[in-house]
Amino acid sequence: REKPQEGMVAAAGPGKTDRKGDRIPVSVQAGQQVLFGKYAGTEIKIDGVEHLIMREDDIIAVIDG
Repeated sequence: REKPQEGMVAAAGPGKTDRKGDRIPVSVQAGQQVLFGKYAGTEIKIDGVEHLIMREDDIIAVIDG
């Protein structure tokens, strides 16, 4: 089994829409620490800083702190 990775949410989108077109809000917020799978998300570089873009479904847990 792979060990989960830890990171901080830098930003979160408005959420996805259901089949009726209603918005389902995201349950995480910028600044929260989260655990996610080792191979989750897509790596991008913005202004020389590496970020991961991932779906909310790829987040395993939110760490209280």
